[in-house]
Amino acid sequence: MAASQIIFIFSAALIIASAVMVVSSRNLIHAALWLIAALFGVAILYAVLDAGFLAVVQVVVYIGAIAIMFIFAVMLTHRDMRDSGVQVNPGWPLAAVLSLLTFGGLFAILSKWNGLGNLPAPIPGTTNTLAQLGLALTSPDAYVLPFEVASVLLLAALIGSVYVAMNKK
Repeated sequence: MAASQIIFIFSAALIIASAVMVVSSRNLIHAALWLIAALFGVAILYAVLDAGFLAVVQVVVYIGAIAIMFIFAVMLTHRDMRDSGVQVNPGWPLAAVLSLLTFGGLFAILSKWNGLGNLPAPIPGTTNTLAQLGLALTSPDAYVLPFEVASVLLLAALIGSVYVAMNKK
């Protein structure tokens, strides 16, 4: 097993464990810290895939901005951080069964796929992947619509956090 595969397995386990802790943590601050751990695991995956720019963007934008903004929004609301009621969804058995069926289906499909153990071919050093990424994000034929939708969602989250943080007088 190659070193990149071991790092992939470690970071995938980190992401899954952190994601489970995000949704099962009773404290919002702890959930935000587990979210940061999960996002850091995704940054590790980007680094393993030789996508250094995306790894840096993951750390700077998602960990450095969005997760920290979430922590500040929670702290600025001055709400009681203790739970006051039952936190279990009554439909959890159905959700658990559907999750297991989805996992089983994906496992069955991916176990028959030959490309699962193969590593992608490395990108030649002369290729300017950052320029190609920039062109893909701004080209009307590629990813300009998802890129703009993501920016509108981030703007809505920023406006919402400012609204929640404001004192109502």
